[in-house]
Amino acid sequence: MSARYGMVIDLDRCTGCGACMMACAAENNVPPVPRATPRTGLTPMLVRKVSNGGEGVDRREVFIPIMCMHCERETPCVGVCPQQAVEVDKATGIVMQMPQRCLGCRYCMTACPYHARYFNWWDPQWPAGMEKALNPGVAVRMRGVVEKCNLCHARLHSATQKAAATGKREINPADYVPACVEACPTAAIRFGNLADKHDPLSLEVRSPDTFRFLTRLGTEPKVYYKSKEAWVRALAESNSGSGVETKRG
Repeated sequence: MSARYGMVIDLDRCTGCGACMMACAAENNVPPVPRATPRTGLTPMLVRKVSNGGEGVDRREVFIPIMCMHCERETPCVGVCPQQAVEVDKATGIVMQMPQRCLGCRYCMTACPYHARYFNWWDPQWPAGMEKALNPGVAVRMRGVVEKCNLCHARLHSATQKAAATGKREINPADYVPACVEACPTAAIRFGNLADKHDPLSLEVRSPDTFRFLTRLGTEPKVYYKSKEAWVRALAESNSGSGVETKRG
């Protein structure tokens, strides 16, 4: 059975701690670049702080983790890539990025309405000794290519291999949990298979408090957000919130 992996991020629970960002970087061998700026850093998971624009006691703020939304229909980055370096995996719904094919034109970065793609400006380097802590299941990307969140695809491979070793075709959902989900101390990030009507995530996306960003584009993102605050839900169709700040780990 084909899957449609997605997420629900509860913004009322998110504290902006950045644990998801750190876990993502460690899991996917993102090198530290001290000289990087907000425009040149690699942050496949990026936490943004947004306010309602109020002052004093009327001011409200929310932290919004932004990542690849894994658009299902008319996926913008797929349509513009001249190298076929981006594709939607029909078996999982994951939007995959293949650095071996990428020529670094950055068309996909321009096309992405969520600004969730990043360009490698430097050769990957780690402080002495830190290279011993790299994840052996994730290849290091070279300078000059674009990358993004792939829902910790290496973990899916591991779960698939584990299932195959026991003669099973379907993976155990407990064996495939992205690093950001695992690291979140408030359980604000939930992950599951949207194609499975019995999956708790499939039920949660039907909540009236759940929404997606920029649905008017018709791309059917598989990352959902949740909040009981009306002003937060109103951000869904806005290109940017008032007073946006970026948090880097």
